[in-house]
Amino acid sequence: MKKVMSIVGARPNFMKVAPIHRAFNSLLQSEFDEKAQIQHLIVHTGQHYDFNMSDAFIRDLELPKPDYFLGVGSASHSQQTSKIMIEFEKVIEKDKPDLVIVVGDVNSTIACGLVAAKQLIPIAHVEAGLRSFDRTMPEEINRVLTDTISTYHFITEKSAYINLMKEGANSENIFFVGNTMIDSLIFAKNKAEKSDFLKINNLENNEYVLVTLHRPSNVDNRDSLEMFYDVFEYLSKSKKIVFPLHPRTQKMMEEFDMLNKFKSLDNLLMIEPLNYIDFLKCMMGAYFVMTDSGGIQEETTYLDIPCLTLRTTTERPITIELGCNCLINPQSEIIKFAINSFLNARPKRIAMPPLWDGNAGKRIARIISHNILN
Repeated sequence: MKKVMSIVGARPNFMKVAPIHRAFNSLLQSEFDEKAQIQHLIVHTGQHYDFNMSDAFIRDLELPKPDYFLGVGSASHSQQTSKIMIEFEKVIEKDKPDLVIVVGDVNSTIACGLVAAKQLIPIAHVEAGLRSFDRTMPEEINRVLTDTISTYHFITEKSAYINLMKEGANSENIFFVGNTMIDSLIFAKNKAEKSDFLKINNLENNEYVLVTLHRPSNVDNRDSLEMFYDVFEYLSKSKKIVFPLHPRTQKMMEEFDMLNKFKSLDNLLMIEPLNYIDFLKCMMGAYFVMTDSGGIQEETTYLDIPCLTLRTTTERPITIELGCNCLINPQSEIIKFAINSFLNARPKRIAMPPLWDGNAGKRIARIISHNILN
């Protein structure tokens, strides 16, 4: 039996790994060819350690308890990456996997990828090839380096193939499989529809805008936070605002003594990070979404919910080409203009991105089982 090890660490990783885990379990139960049998292990680095950023996702996505929990916690990029490497090396030496699967672009992705590469263990990168071409983003550095050391690349959209080929990847090891984030959304959608989040918070569909902010460029300085306060004040005159507060954003608001200022705004519901089911329910009922997240651009595209992405670049161009995502420079007047545009005419999705059909995890498991490890 072959041994495959998947890495999770931050909130989006759980959504990307859960469909793969279910698919491996399904293969294990259905395949009679011994060569197709795979033991799938999950390593949780502990990069996100808040309950609603971690444990709740394991519960909501029906993941098993991770086989390993490294418990690295929060730190600077260098400290966190080095802690993960030290702890993951112990896991590798003990369990000796035949393949390591890393997903997305967080510190856990590159840290565990580097350890596997040094131990000459093949790496499969799920969500490979995405590029914002903005090296000021830590995630972009992680994406580029992870793809460089990965043997196999599982991609979500056509731009990723173009990027990987320009960087010298082997076309035979690039697999267009779809999007496991969308697999998880489809898996959880019925549960989300039954969530009482809106009822508990006295919200109605389309009466509010969902906002998420966490990127350093948006929250790590007072001027940016002052600008977003101005935007929130403007938006709150037309719509309620639901604002799940990322730990990083809360930390910076407290550091600049601005938390109470935001809390004082009328029509602003500022809450703790939501579990996946409640967040999905909140997103499904939003009039539109404002975010600086990557994954939310994809989720809103699938749900056909208009999205204002508060960044100058995106690594997910398919959400703009086919979806209802609009990339805007995070400046007050530009955001206000975009808000007015969305209030007057909500954009609609042109078409569903190819292979965003809920079967990406199955494709990945079968390719690994029959093409890579056979």
